[in-house]
Amino acid sequence: MDAKARICELMQERQWSEYRLAIASGLSQSTIANIFVRNTMPSISTLESICKGFGITLAQFFSEGESVELSEEQRQMFNDWCALSAEEKEVLAHLIRVFKSK
Repeated sequence: MDAKARICELMQERQWSEYRLAIASGLSQSTIANIFVRNTMPSISTLESICKGFGITLAQFFSEGESVELSEEQRQMFNDWCALSAEEKEVLAHLIRVFKSK
């Protein structure tokens, strides 16, 4: 698998820039830029940070296909969720639990 192509795919799905990925993953902009400019293969620890930023596991990163079929509405909701910060995810999860309890 081409890690660079997969990172690009995930960035495009979320409409993220390299800067947004750097912020979400806690990596420097130069680390992210080197993947694309110098065509370097990211280390496992860098990939783990990138996956954490995307809100996915390494297994999901390397999976060849989707393990669950999602409707377009579900896919959009998932992509929106992935774009949230950890704090925003926590707030939204709390709100969902409140709605479910009513």
